[in-house]
Amino acid sequence: MLKQRKIPMRMCVGCREMFPKKELLRVVKSPEGVISFDHVGKAPGRGAYICRRAECLNKAMKIRALERQLECAIGPEVFEQLRRELEAAEAQP
Repeated sequence: MLKQRKIPMRMCVGCREMFPKKELLRVVKSPEGVISFDHVGKAPGRGAYICRRAECLNKAMKIRALERQLECAIGPEVFEQLRRELEAAEAQP
């Protein structure tokens, strides 16, 4: 008899819904303080998960959820870079 594999779940910081980890994008603050998307999911640093929808990123920016989760201030230029990367990720299936 095969054992059922556990699927890791994570919460989106924008919409606060639980999703399987593979369906979310990880935003990571590296030890050097650089904030970017972690496409592999194994980059070192403090991470937060967000849906592949622009509305969730906008909401996370508005309520400062990413700043609280990553424990640092995030400038508008970083959010613009994240928004461009998110739009590119949305275009891919």
